[in-house]
Amino acid sequence: MAWTIALPEVVLAVGVMVLLMLGVFRGNQSTGLIATLASLLLLAVLVVSITGESGSAFDGLFIENGFTSFAKVLILVGSAVAIVMATEYCRREDMHRFEYPILMAVATLGMMMMVSADDFIALYLGIELQSLSLYVLAAFRRDSLRSTEASLKYFVLGALSSGMLLYGCSLIYGFSGQTSFNGVADVLTGADTVPLGVAAGIVFVAAGLAFKISAAPFHMWTPDVYEGAPTPITAFFAVAPKIAAMALFVRVLYGPFGGLIDVWQQVIVFVALASMILGAFAAVAQTNIKRLMAYSSIGHVGYALVGVAAGSEAGVSGVLIYFTLYLFMNVGTFACILSMRRGGRMVENLSDLAGLSRTHPLMAAGLAAFMFSMAGVPPLAGFWGKLYVFQAAVGSELYVLAVIGVLASVISCFYYLRIVKLMYFDEVVEPLDPQIGKEMAAVLLVSSLVVLLFIFYPGPITGPATAAAAALFRG
Repeated sequence: MAWTIALPEVVLAVGVMVLLMLGVFRGNQSTGLIATLASLLLLAVLVVSITGESGSAFDGLFIENGFTSFAKVLILVGSAVAIVMATEYCRREDMHRFEYPILMAVATLGMMMMVSADDFIALYLGIELQSLSLYVLAAFRRDSLRSTEASLKYFVLGALSSGMLLYGCSLIYGFSGQTSFNGVADVLTGADTVPLGVAAGIVFVAAGLAFKISAAPFHMWTPDVYEGAPTPITAFFAVAPKIAAMALFVRVLYGPFGGLIDVWQQVIVFVALASMILGAFAAVAQTNIKRLMAYSSIGHVGYALVGVAAGSEAGVSGVLIYFTLYLFMNVGTFACILSMRRGGRMVENLSDLAGLSRTHPLMAAGLAAFMFSMAGVPPLAGFWGKLYVFQAAVGSELYVLAVIGVLASVISCFYYLRIVKLMYFDEVVEPLDPQIGKEMAAVLLVSSLVVLLFIFYPGPITGPATAAAAALFRG
């Protein structure tokens, strides 16, 4: 039955409505309870997603397979951790309102629908359900001019990207007569030549999705939104929506357009190059750690797109492994950023990290591990993530792309290692508050263990990622 295949989404939707009613009747005093229940709900949905059925439902609008299940696990983990990380912050910053975890859960529902969309109409509905929730979350701190400005920029540029996406979908429908992924693939597979309108449609769809993953040159919203949004929201933006959009990007390119790799590969190669180069150079001049993380995320998207451009099963497997490791590196880094307080206030400048190893040695060690891993320094997890995608590129004879990716990774080492230098070699100017919350300490510990131990126990990540990539190619 269709409902059993979409059971994770059904459970999440019903759970969100129950939490909303709880918040309506009990008010903001129930925020802590709702946040806890929302995290548990996401973990329950994760279990349902792992153990659920595979197949197609709702007349081909929805699909569930190994690839979608793997992506949903990453999305649900990222969302649940983001809610946990946000709870203490909201209490301290007078943002303790019950809508906060509910909006994050609704955005997660949209992401899951995106990943399982098997039709361009379902794809758009999932994207908009996610995006509308994210626009509100970016402006959640209504008394902050920066937060409001960030949300407005995100909304305006998001509307533009949605228009581009819809225009691309309309071109594809106009020239193929189909909106379902399988229907478009069947029409294009049997065609002697690719209609110019379809090629243009692919470019517009790719541009709209590139905005969602903040890939260059569609990245312009990312630094301002990362800096202006509340820090837990920035952490949320950095992981779950990006993973969902990348998974959808892969499904669209390898599904309806899987036989047209010669058409879209050049576009993906250009976007990957632009993202890696911009991420490597633009972050060098940043003094705000949230803006630095924004440009870092743009660079990491570029590395992941190297695997997408490869057009092979090894490339997709590399992308999934890369984003799994990216998830842990990012939540660990943002746990450190959220713990940076002085006099009860959040601090975000790189200079505030000076001498951190003397005042907070464990946090400094964890942050150093994340920075080395993001830089791709062996033997940490980030090195292996990059190795998988670069190997896939070499296997597809994209030698120039792989070489430029390695060079961009070397250049990016500068700003990652600058943070390590500040923590271990600079003198303390004004120490940060001594206490780190239990939630942040737990996130920091688990993330550090994944980053450090991946070289010894890669199987729990590489095995499911390889199986998920195989499931995508089996259709």
